[in-house]
Amino acid sequence: MSEPNLYTRLGGYDAVAAVCADLLPRLRADGQLGRFWQHRGEDGIQREYQLLVDFICNAAGGNMYYTGRDMKLSHKGMRISQSDWDIFVGHLNATLDKFELPARERGEVLAFIDSTRADIVEG
Repeated sequence: MSEPNLYTRLGGYDAVAAVCADLLPRLRADGQLGRFWQHRGEDGIQREYQLLVDFICNAAGGNMYYTGRDMKLSHKGMRISQSDWDIFVGHLNATLDKFELPARERGEVLAFIDSTRADIVEG
């Protein structure tokens, strides 16, 4: 019998959606990162939330289909710095702490997220 994939071990769609629902407000409220959402309407923010849920579910092995652009294209020109990235990871860790994600799954999530850094951070 094969071991459950990361998506299943994370708790499936509802768990990923709950994590994203906690994370995005943290990012928007941050003094440095908030600029990325300053002039976005609520509809755009809700679309971004859904794309994030779909992206993570798909990447973790769920059956969600991600319809968004790739990370490089969707973040091009946003001037996301290493400092921005570090703050983002801090908020992500705070969210994962809140949900008490076990060490193994946390490591896999953080490794996956880190694999996108080169496509997101500019300079």
